[in-house]
Amino acid sequence: MQMIVKGRHMDVTPAIREYAEEKVGRVAKILDSQLMSAEVEVYTERNRSIQNGQVAEVTIYTKGPVIRAKEAASDMYAAIDLVSEKLERQVRKYKTKMIDRHTKGAPAPMPAPVPAEPDEPAIVKTKRLESKPMSPEEAMLQMELLGHDFFVFRAEDGEGTNVLYRRDDGDYGLITSA
Repeated sequence: MQMIVKGRHMDVTPAIREYAEEKVGRVAKILDSQLMSAEVEVYTERNRSIQNGQVAEVTIYTKGPVIRAKEAASDMYAAIDLVSEKLERQVRKYKTKMIDRHTKGAPAPMPAPVPAEPDEPAIVKTKRLESKPMSPEEAMLQMELLGHDFFVFRAEDGEGTNVLYRRDDGDYGLITSA
């Protein structure tokens, strides 16, 4: 397994690097052969009014979903502890609900961003997603693992694209295409 520990606008000390590798490595062992790589990013929030300014953010790339967690604390070691605990809960949930499916077909090419006028909002980031056919329940799990408010996926029958989103009342909504 490949693990990258990096700092955003800061140098990562060998002690922090070793601690993060140990803590995230424990979570990685739960995934066994599913794990491909992990990325740990640590940084300090520059706002003095934030008490828990030490942040640890981890992204785990598996053969299936991407699992992401972010936690903040008053010191970096505590932030790494919190994020590893959160990841462990997410990984265990994923392992208990994992559905083994194979991806079909190649993803469609992404359109190029359209330049905007200087005073208009512009598309500043484009993401490519490999969507595999899945059930709405599996999409809910994936959305929770990523910590997002919406998730785009292909329907189980491979026909049409669906959008699952979290509603203000805490439930979920599903938009389907014909």
